[in-house]
Amino acid sequence: MSTAPRFSAATERDPLEAARRGDEDAFARLVAPHRAELHAHCYRMLGSVQDAEDALQEALLRAWRGLARFEGRSSLRSWLYTIATNACLRTIERQPKRVLPVDYGPAADPHDGPGEPLTESTWLEPYPDEQLGLEDGFSAPEARHEQRESVELAFIAVLQHLPARQRAVLLLRDVLGFSAREVADTLETTPASVYSALQRAHKTVDERLPEQSQQATLRALGDERLAEIVGRYVDAWERSDVDAMVAMLAEDAIVTMPPAATWYTGRLAVAAFLRRWPLSGRQSWRIVPTRASGQLAFGHYMWDDNGAGFLAHHVTVLTLRGDQVTELTAFLAPGIYRRFGLPDAIQPSPER
Repeated sequence: MSTAPRFSAATERDPLEAARRGDEDAFARLVAPHRAELHAHCYRMLGSVQDAEDALQEALLRAWRGLARFEGRSSLRSWLYTIATNACLRTIERQPKRVLPVDYGPAADPHDGPGEPLTESTWLEPYPDEQLGLEDGFSAPEARHEQRESVELAFIAVLQHLPARQRAVLLLRDVLGFSAREVADTLETTPASVYSALQRAHKTVDERLPEQSQQATLRALGDERLAEIVGRYVDAWERSDVDAMVAMLAEDAIVTMPPAATWYTGRLAVAAFLRRWPLSGRQSWRIVPTRASGQLAFGHYMWDDNGAGFLAHHVTVLTLRGDQVTELTAFLAPGIYRRFGLPDAIQPSPER
């Protein structure tokens, strides 16, 4: 399909009819308003930005090839969601579920240091919500979860514990606000089966989700206190101040570092890890605030002794309980920072 749509007079009059006649530009115009939300849906289903992009491309290709069979009995949006959901279900059949290190194995001794990264596609990935235009609030009056809440790391991690069809039912009903009949049509089942699957999904989600979402926590803190937390975090890392960083942590704080399976739990263990490894003073850091998965996040840049400046190293997503940090999830996958519009390198300030 064309990557740069050109709008002809026909596409301006009736893009659906023009697309049915084979006008690729008209098809691109039809699906453009839905791409961001479909991408987010695929991410929720799969837990991976790259997998979501692949599933979305498969779905759009199937939609293009099958457009002549679209009879308009449902909305174009619902039809596209049906195709995207089924593309994700096919992907799930071919790959293991994605997790965070806390669901992969036991916590490590901080004196042992991080283990080697695992090479298989195992880990959840953070979602660049601001870059991809995810909206605030609920997508429909019937929705149970907010748009941003539904890409939080805890929510995505819980989804991976659901069987694939339960996952689809919960997302279509509770995030997108589809009716039971619409969900049944999408999954080629009955409304009774949808309600049954939804009840089982709710049981798992309610048992595993934190009491308060990050969206509710961020709103309760307000902009001023959030700015203070961001400032304290940046300052602690750039000064390699372990005590200042530990003062921000909850007693039960954890650190994870996908694609390494190693993780640490408890303020004392996290403090020992920080003191022995990233904040030992052997590295020099620059920190750039960003947002990921609807949460506070930071691009971490480490000084390069060969004179290239501070080079992008990883992206950390913070999970808060009140104003305390309960989780630091450091995503070490190469190039992940580019998804958040972060540069490859930062040049030192003149005073360095």
